[in-house]
Amino acid sequence: MTASDKKFLFKLLSTPSPTGFETPGQRVWASHVKKHADSVDMDAYGSTWGILKGRSAKAPTVMLEAHADEIGYIIKHITKEGFIYLDRVGGSDAATGRGRRISILGDKGTVKGIIGNTAIHLRKDSLGNEKAPKIHELYVDVGASSAEEVVKLGLRVGHPAVYADEPEEFASGRIVSRALDNRIGGYIIAQVMAKLAKAKTRPAATLQCVNSVQEEIGGHGATMITRRLMPDVAVCLDVTHATDTPGISHAIHGEVKFGAGPSLTHGTCNHANVVKRLMEVAKKAKIPIQHESSSRYSGTDTDNISYTGQGIPSALISLPLRYMHSVVEVVDLGDVEQVIDVLVAFVRSLKAGDDFALKL
Repeated sequence: MTASDKKFLFKLLSTPSPTGFETPGQRVWASHVKKHADSVDMDAYGSTWGILKGRSAKAPTVMLEAHADEIGYIIKHITKEGFIYLDRVGGSDAATGRGRRISILGDKGTVKGIIGNTAIHLRKDSLGNEKAPKIHELYVDVGASSAEEVVKLGLRVGHPAVYADEPEEFASGRIVSRALDNRIGGYIIAQVMAKLAKAKTRPAATLQCVNSVQEEIGGHGATMITRRLMPDVAVCLDVTHATDTPGISHAIHGEVKFGAGPSLTHGTCNHANVVKRLMEVAKKAKIPIQHESSSRYSGTDTDNISYTGQGIPSALISLPLRYMHSVVEVVDLGDVEQVIDVLVAFVRSLKAGDDFALKL
């Protein structure tokens, strides 16, 4: 990763973009992608895409898709004493919330707050018997003494918030941050486009790199943008659980190792011919591939993309991630580079006449 690449990634990770409020992060992403794309655009709800035109009109159009939103919170209620109660946006984990710093995106800019944490001394009667707090039990202190003071800070019910944690370099070529799920996906597809745009020969296929909104609440952005762009084939990029940390059952959750390369999902929305092509290009490029199964649905934008219209042959490739939906999500940069290389090889493999539809 070059210094320029790292600067882009860290800016992308640092920019708050909770579900429903993704535009600030999308502007960062679009500004970078414009350096390489033939065109960049945004739809009504904020999904953003760049297009790199291919050499052949007879080659399929391919969509590489990631989601731009992160989990967070939203102001639910402000008390007369000036404390703020929250609701979750997406799958925010209330169990990790107490005592954390948050950034609330108000009308007058960002307001810093603290999720209250009653001192252990005052909780001693319940020690050994404590349960994780429920979301409605979390409250935020922004330094105000009344509801009026909160309003003067530019806050009201409906303003979103994210944890204030910033990205950091970690040991052994790793990065720790909030929102790696799935801002790292946006980074990866941007890098794929950059590599293909800089090559001496463009790919035959036209490439659509899409950064969708609202994945964390059901993949609504992917549905809208796929209806607009209607590619011939699609690969969705998201993160997956690295299951090699203590306390995780492989019998229940499968085995995905950190630092062992991309993970490819089989079953349900994952089209057999697209999966086969991804395996072939990875083998040819000597990139290791891990494998996961999908028994009912993938739980990613792949579901929404594949079932659009009369069906779009689609596949899910995932980056192993530790500690998902926390402020200490961790990725291995070696895995990141291998995902980029697989996607570059897949796009380059597409040629005139390629048709992924199953045949009788």
